[in-house]
Amino acid sequence: MISLANRHIAITRPPGQAKRLTSLVEAAGGTVIDFPLITIAALEDYAHFEQVIADFPSYDWVIFISSNAVQHAMPRLMARFPSWPWPAKPRFAAIGPVTATELQHYGVHHVLQPEQRFDSEALLTLMEMQHVQHQRIMIVRGIGGRELMADTLRHRGATVHFAECYRRINPQTDTKKLHLLWQNKQLDSIVVTSSEAMRHLLAMTGNGSAEWLRDLTIYVNHARIAEQPSRLGLRVVTADMPGDDAMLQCLSKVNHD
Repeated sequence: MISLANRHIAITRPPGQAKRLTSLVEAAGGTVIDFPLITIAALEDYAHFEQVIADFPSYDWVIFISSNAVQHAMPRLMARFPSWPWPAKPRFAAIGPVTATELQHYGVHHVLQPEQRFDSEALLTLMEMQHVQHQRIMIVRGIGGRELMADTLRHRGATVHFAECYRRINPQTDTKKLHLLWQNKQLDSIVVTSSEAMRHLLAMTGNGSAEWLRDLTIYVNHARIAEQPSRLGLRVVTADMPGDDAMLQCLSKVNHD
């Protein structure tokens, strides 16, 4: 049985998306510090999104990059096409099981997804994503983000459009709260589960040079998120699998290097 007694762990997920992990940590005896580095917000204007989805049924594939993309796009898609048969053309793809499960809540049950690693690279290795010449593909995501998926699919002969349906905001102006907790020996770990949140954290701490951050262990859920802090010499532990249960297991591994 995992025990996180006497552990003080900051979780940087968006508000509302850290509830289960918080419950797991607290059930294991740990103390959670809520410190979201990303807030998910609706767009101020959905005119461009509505323009992109106007011919949604004519696409061959629609790829959802995150559960946030599902939550912000599907209600608008279903309102736009209330009698459209779900699922039908286009076929649906998701970056991983969390996003696929979110699609199921909207009645989409046949979703292509990677089986092991859950990222753009893994999805692109699937056979269905290899043979996309002359196909039309919509990528549903937040504003900005990686271009790898679109660039690769275009290189393979597909026509790709982005349907951007939400934005990400850093709600923090500084890290004084975490610094003070560390000084009082009330912070020893920090969970970061997105590359963007990691960029915010490093930018707010002098490119990771802050003494308090260098004294912590950073727990991440993907090797890509670990790359930059590892290069900076920070202590990083990567979960073996995605999901809250795997992160709980990861948190039980205290890195003393």
